[in-house]
Amino acid sequence: MLLPSVTVVVPALNEARNIPHVFARMPADVHEVVLVDGYSVDGTVSVARQLWPDVRIVRQTRAGKGNALACGFALATGDIIAMIDADGSADPGEIPRFVEALLDGADFAKGTRFVEGGGSSDITRLRSFGNYVLTAFFNACYGRSYSDLCYGFNVFWRRHAAALGLDATSPPRPDGDGRLWGDGFEVETLIHVRAAKAGLVVAEVPSFEHRRIHGVSNLNAFRDGRRVLRTILRERRGARRPPATADARPMPTHVGPVLSAEAIEPQASELAIELRVVD
Repeated sequence: MLLPSVTVVVPALNEARNIPHVFARMPADVHEVVLVDGYSVDGTVSVARQLWPDVRIVRQTRAGKGNALACGFALATGDIIAMIDADGSADPGEIPRFVEALLDGADFAKGTRFVEGGGSSDITRLRSFGNYVLTAFFNACYGRSYSDLCYGFNVFWRRHAAALGLDATSPPRPDGDGRLWGDGFEVETLIHVRAAKAGLVVAEVPSFEHRRIHGVSNLNAFRDGRRVLRTILRERRGARRPPATADARPMPTHVGPVLSAEAIEPQASELAIELRVVD
């Protein structure tokens, strides 16, 4: 039996000390690893290249985790896309069990810490309670029965990327921080909302969340909780906008060694902004 190919998308910003732990757990037979760099200054890209010579590096087009994921999805060529954080909190060694759920008929496999076989050494009681409330509200709004909404380990068939409607190529907004809707940490809730609205078959897969290995987490229970709630309500009220980039991948620019952002000029005239790829 010919197994599907898997692209692992890893958003990273100054994760040079954590990347070795993440890559050490990566299944050796993945089709490709796409590291989306948020303009790190600690050598993240160099470390990734040393540890995984075939890694594909793309610089994100705006700011935020959501934009990083959109850029990674746009570049992916595998049949399946796996989302893995670069801080060591999710175990890439669990990817095969997610792929198994897809092979069993699911369109989308989402990790959960709150069923048998799952767990967390990181979540606090406050965050756990908030996640419970937000998950229940999400289920009531979208007719689902999830046990864990606020967990970012997800694996899905690439053919369903269009249903998620993430925009990798539009230019930053001229005001504020330049981010578009979905560019921030709300992206994980946004993905689940749009998967539900598209009627995708979603399977929950037990997963264990570890503590961030190095560095300080940016999680904030109250701020992030409000963001999740706002995402659920905004997507419920608003009409679905057609995906801007969906399954059409921008043509990457081959620029050889790592160059500064200023040295990379967009060349695809049909796109508002091009993914900055370093192959």
